[in-house]
Amino acid sequence: MVLVVGVDAGGTASRAVVATPDGKIVGRGSAGPGNPASAGAAAARSIGTAVRAALGGHDPGSVIAGAGGVAGASVLSDPAIVAAFDAEWAGLGLTCPVELTGDAVTAFAAGVPAPRGAVLIAGTGAVAARVENWRVGRTADGLGWLLGDEGSGLWLGLEAVRRVARSWTSTPDGLAAAVAAHAGVRSCDELVHWAGRQHPAAFAALAPLVCASDDPLAARLTAEAGARLVATLGELGAPDGPVVLAGGLLTEPTPVREAVLTALPGPVATAHDPAAGAAWLALRRALDLDAGTAADLHRRMLP
Repeated sequence: MVLVVGVDAGGTASRAVVATPDGKIVGRGSAGPGNPASAGAAAARSIGTAVRAALGGHDPGSVIAGAGGVAGASVLSDPAIVAAFDAEWAGLGLTCPVELTGDAVTAFAAGVPAPRGAVLIAGTGAVAARVENWRVGRTADGLGWLLGDEGSGLWLGLEAVRRVARSWTSTPDGLAAAVAAHAGVRSCDELVHWAGRQHPAAFAALAPLVCASDDPLAARLTAEAGARLVATLGELGAPDGPVVLAGGLLTEPTPVREAVLTALPGPVATAHDPAAGAAWLALRRALDLDAGTAADLHRRMLP
C-alpha cells in the first residue's frame, strides 16, 4: 500500500494522519506540543510520536511523501532542530522526504485547494499570512505571547487573568469566579502567585472559559480579540484570493469567530483538518496532480 503522511503541529498539540493516494485517511495520531520555537528538540519527538501512532501497523517504507505545518517554523533551519527531525524520521523508518513549512500553509490548504490567498489563524497563538503557490509569503503578528499573538487563545486567557486581578473583589462572580476556580485560588494574592508559576502557554486553557461566559467582561474580551485579529489580517492588505479562518478560536462556534466574521467584508472559508490538509499537499506534490484532479481530491479529503 502506498501512503503519505500529513502533520499539523502547534503550541498545544501535534497531530498526524496517514492517507492513501485516493485520499482515504487510514491512520491518525496525536502527541504533545510541536512548536520548535518554544519546545525545542522536544517538538520533533512529539511530532514523531504522533506520526508513529498514525502509522500504526502500516509499513513506514510504503510512505512516499510527507508534509507538515509547524508553528514556530522560523527555527526549522537551526542545525540542532534539523538534526532532531532527521533523527525522528530515521527512527520511524521513513526514507521519503518530509517537507515541513509554516502552519499557515497547511491551515490554508485545509480550507481551500487554491494556490494563493490569505489565512488567519487563532489558536494558542495568532498569525495572518499570505499564501503564494502554497508557500508562506508576507506575515503579520505571529510574534509570540510576549510581543504579539494578539487575539489568540493565550492572549485571551492572559488578559482575563490580568483584568480579573485588577478588579478583584472579596466575592468574585461571573468570569472572575470561573478564573479563580480554574486556578484554585481564593484571593488576588493567590491568583498573582498562581499566574507567576504558569508556563505562558497554560493561559490558553482559560480561553474556553472566556468564550463560554456571559459575563460582560468576557464579552468585551472576545470582541477585542476579534478586532485585534481582523486588524492583523488587515496588515496584509487586500487578499489575492480566498481568506481561510483556522485555529480553534476561529473554526469552532466561538464569540471570537462571530466577531471576525461580522467584521470581514467578504465570504471566507474555514479550515477543517490541517493534518489532512498537509496530507493533501503531500499527495498533490508526490503525484504531480493537475488542478482539477487536486480539487476533486480536496473535496474528498476535506468536505
